[in-house]
Amino acid sequence: MNDYITLSRAVEATQIPSGHAITLEAGTPVSITQSLGGSFTVHAATGGGLFRISAADADALGMESSSPQARAEGPFNEELVWNALREVYDPEIPVNIVDLGLIYDMKADETEGGHKVLVKMTLTAPGCGMGPTLAAEAKQRISVLPGVADADVHLVWDPPWGPERISPVGREKLGID
Repeated sequence: MNDYITLSRAVEATQIPSGHAITLEAGTPVSITQSLGGSFTVHAATGGGLFRISAADADALGMESSSPQARAEGPFNEELVWNALREVYDPEIPVNIVDLGLIYDMKADETEGGHKVLVKMTLTAPGCGMGPTLAAEAKQRISVLPGVADADVHLVWDPPWGPERISPVGREKLGID
């Protein structure tokens, strides 16, 4: 995927790995380095560096968004929460946050009007600025699920993440073992 695409409009992007918000202007040539879970990791030809563009801005790349925006109807299902979390990808590693072992806990408590979902997640490195971006995407994906009244995703650092937390599926994707 090293062909350059010219952004058709300005987009708010997240600089990787700092997590800083930046505007990539219309006409900026970018190369898509990863397109998983609906978001895009791009390399900007001018100024260099990696940036994450959300699914909501897929049209600026000439793509269609695959991210659900509307609340789905139906009963709550815990497996749908896990599936939604599996759609969130680290922008530099082609493995979702569940298989990377970043999800430490997920609880769903029944409340008036639906379920409140609480997720505890970590990052591969405490200094990574992408944490708030990944947590916000996870929260957004959970919030639109049927039966979910509220969702919170908290970043935690204890216990520290280690590569032993990567699932067998993740290890296979990364060529480990």
